[in-house]
Amino acid sequence: MDITGASAVVTGGASGIGAAAARALAGAGARVVVADLNEAKGQEVATAIGGVFVRVDVTRTEDIVAAVDVAEQLGPVRVLVNSAGIGWAQRTVGKDGTYGSAADLAAYSKVIAINLIGTFDAIRIAATAMSRTEPLDASGERGAIVNLASVAAFDGQIGQAAYSASKGGVVGMTLPVARDLAAIGVRVNTVAPGLIDTPIYGEGEDSERFKAHLEQGVLFPKRLGAPEELASMVLEAATNSYLNGETIRVDGGIRMQPK
Repeated sequence: MDITGASAVVTGGASGIGAAAARALAGAGARVVVADLNEAKGQEVATAIGGVFVRVDVTRTEDIVAAVDVAEQLGPVRVLVNSAGIGWAQRTVGKDGTYGSAADLAAYSKVIAINLIGTFDAIRIAATAMSRTEPLDASGERGAIVNLASVAAFDGQIGQAAYSASKGGVVGMTLPVARDLAAIGVRVNTVAPGLIDTPIYGEGEDSERFKAHLEQGVLFPKRLGAPEELASMVLEAATNSYLNGETIRVDGGIRMQPK
């Protein structure tokens, strides 16, 4: 699928994998809407790639609609990348045997709301805009959606019940949503990253020691992944017209241990 002159929306596009995906899409000729809560970093990324920043909280449908509306002004909406998400770690029960020490249900719900429901909301809004575009070719292709999940969807660690459930939900809906959107010529794929070297790990000696520890679990190459390596797969999933309904691990062969 040629995305030259088309528009793309990247949620969570202000940093990390989302920012790398935004750069890759722009490099392939797309006009990119960087949709994120972080205005300073989001505007910086958008300016660097000749795109547009829109402040988006993916738990607010009106924010998603606003981003897609801006994208439609830039060109036909052909690509959505769902990279917005948060992590959370907490054990299911506490150590003192009281109900009050059990997992915080509000925190669990927030992770699901952002990572899973926010992803689906962005899909349904962006796909609606895609359905209004002219098909690109005789096959009727109109666009592509790429979700970011995590290897935690398969190998969730201790304390990752909320995060793994949210990412497992994204994996689980990939095929049925792809089947739904086949009627309008829109493909849906999911990329499941392993351990990626992003600002989430912080900076300094302690951060480097922690990352060195994490690297030991990677099969090969024995290092954390680079955001650009994920962005490469995101771009492939967006532009390869015969890739549909798939979840692809990009993780150096890691299989996460319980902790």
